[in-house]
Amino acid sequence: MRYKVTFVVGLALGYVLGTRAGRERYEELKKSARELAQNPAVRNAAEAAGQSGREFAGKAFAAVSDKVGDAVPAGLAARVRGLRGRYGGGSEDEWGTSNT
Repeated sequence: MRYKVTFVVGLALGYVLGTRAGRERYEELKKSARELAQNPAVRNAAEAAGQSGREFAGKAFAAVSDKVGDAVPAGLAARVRGLRGRYGGGSEDEWGTSNT
């Protein structure tokens, strides 16, 4: 019961503070977030992180499939192969940009 009351009080407090900030502040935050997302340095960092993640996932898949052999489901193996082809190194993505 104590947690429910704390949750309701927190919810009410958040609502009151949020409504006091108003629509203008919301629009300012939205504009700032959009500008940040469109920043070339942020986009390159996000793409580099995504590429690193895909490479790590591919290596992990290869290591696991070596250990378990044919126990890897065919659907999973096909999906990983498809991702490797789609996100191959250095090619342009579907937006016509590259990470160079």
